[in-house]
Amino acid sequence: MESPLIREAHLLEQGIQALSGLLGPEWQVTQRPNNSKVFDALLEVRAEGDSTFTQLLVEATQAVSPRFVMERLVPQVQLLREVNHYSTLLVIAPWISSQARDLLRQNGIAYLDLTGNVGIRVSRPAIIIHTVGAEKAPRSARRESSRTTLAGPKAGRLVRLLADVPPPHRATDLHRTSTLSLPYVSRLLDTLEDQLLIHRKGRLITDVDWVQLLRARAQETNLLSPGSYRGALAPNGVSALLQQIPQLSTEHVGGLSAIDGLSVTGSYAAQRFVQVAVGGQLVLYVAPWLDVDDLADDLGLLPVADGADVLLLNEPDSFVRRGAEFVDGVQYVAPSQAVIDCLAGPGRMPAEGEALLEFMERWPEKWRAPKNDAWTRPVQH
Repeated sequence: MESPLIREAHLLEQGIQALSGLLGPEWQVTQRPNNSKVFDALLEVRAEGDSTFTQLLVEATQAVSPRFVMERLVPQVQLLREVNHYSTLLVIAPWISSQARDLLRQNGIAYLDLTGNVGIRVSRPAIIIHTVGAEKAPRSARRESSRTTLAGPKAGRLVRLLADVPPPHRATDLHRTSTLSLPYVSRLLDTLEDQLLIHRKGRLITDVDWVQLLRARAQETNLLSPGSYRGALAPNGVSALLQQIPQLSTEHVGGLSAIDGLSVTGSYAAQRFVQVAVGGQLVLYVAPWLDVDDLADDLGLLPVADGADVLLLNEPDSFVRRGAEFVDGVQYVAPSQAVIDCLAGPGRMPAEGEALLEFMERWPEKWRAPKNDAWTRPVQH
């Protein structure tokens, strides 16, 4: 197993090679002796035949979280500007998230990751490089950056609670309501704090950046992952199908009915609040106590491989129905769940998700839940 110093040296070597490749053969990237105990390397960059050069002070690190940017890199670059106006701080990492990249740009810090996300701007000699690489962390980078991520149904529960219920929160309350283990909740909260998605005073969560939290969750979600859904065609159209759903059997088996187990998400859930476009595919979560084939027969749906106007999704977790609302006998997921699903969906759905987010920012009182019994009661499976 490689030591941290060996991994850092390997990362630095790969980063220098990537920078040289981006600049091309007419430029020279030379590593100079580094007397600094703060930075990992000193690079001199110049065009061939030009006496003008710039210095890049390099921070090579395996993970760049937003918190790392604000608490370590920003103070470094502020000090650097006080003593040397001609050097630029360059961060090299295996992968850098979009939120961290935004913070680096805002603070004039250059960055380069090994997936192709690069942002370098130097005035003299003039160097401007901006390329886009991976938006999601490669598996190797995930192992380095965080043991607990926003992927998976368990993370979805915590995200929904933090978004839908205004702070303050305590980890113990989130653990009780979500029925997730307290150690898992604590680890995920540490990750969210590292990404500046929550802020804590002691053990109390005092602020939640729920807009970025929902976006971050969507980046770790694939609404239509292989094997998670079936496509179908509604012979009489989606509008007629929505009128059929309330006519399904209301017979309860173990306290659960067909109507309770179907919930609308995606475009039609977003269109309750915003109108980006009309229609679209009807996306329905199907609870595990429902048989998808029997449900399709009851609704008169025709299975199709292409051109589906109805998508039947296996419900990944009962929490997707948390805060759902019945309208004209049809259950619609809460806005926060609809945002995640739209942003993680295909076609025009991400645009609908962004429009719904804008609505939610403007009118939080129309969707955020008070801390009442319905939201603080532990989830039922």
